[in-house]
Parts: sequence; C-alpha cells; structure tokens
Amino acid sequence: MSAKKSIVSRSFWAILIGGMLTGMGNGSVFGAAVMCMMGRGGFPLWGGDMGSAYNPTTFTGFIDWAMIVFGIAFVGILIIALGRHDKLERAAHS
Repeated sequence: MSAKKSIVSRSFWAILIGGMLTGMGNGSVFGAAVMCMMGRGGFPLWGGDMGSAYNPTTFTGFIDWAMIVFGIAFVGILIIALGRHDKLERAAHS
C-alpha cells in the first residue's frame, strides 16, 4: 500500500490560485474602504503608471501591496486549514 498524498499537495494549484484571488479581492475591498475613509489625503501621488503602481508610498501602490499581502495571507490560511483537515481525515481513517 502506498501512502496517499496530502490534501495540501494534491490541491497546490487550487490553493495558490484560489487563495490569491480571494485574498486579493479582500485586499481591494480594504483599499476601497481606505479610499472612502481618507480619500487620497495622505498620498501626494496617485501612482497609476509603470513602477509607481507598486510603490507603497503612492495611493495605488498602497492598495496593490495590500492586495498582495492579503493574497499571500489567505494562501497561508488555506495551507494551515487544509493541513489540519488532512490530519483529522487521516486519523479518522486509520
């Protein structure tokens, strides 16, 4: 009998793509909330073109980095959750 691969390893691409999409969606909502609360007040530059779109001191760069951080965080949450689920499932089947 060969050992079955873990849930995390079997669903790597689903975790990566689904986690980044969901997390970045949440990050964009966070960015919209910041925009509604403070406007562009604390950001002297808009930052919407070329490399300045990822400069965290510009308004767009701040939102882009928030989306990236939320995406990475959500991927981490999925890895932890599916890893724990896998342990419970393996314990139940042994």
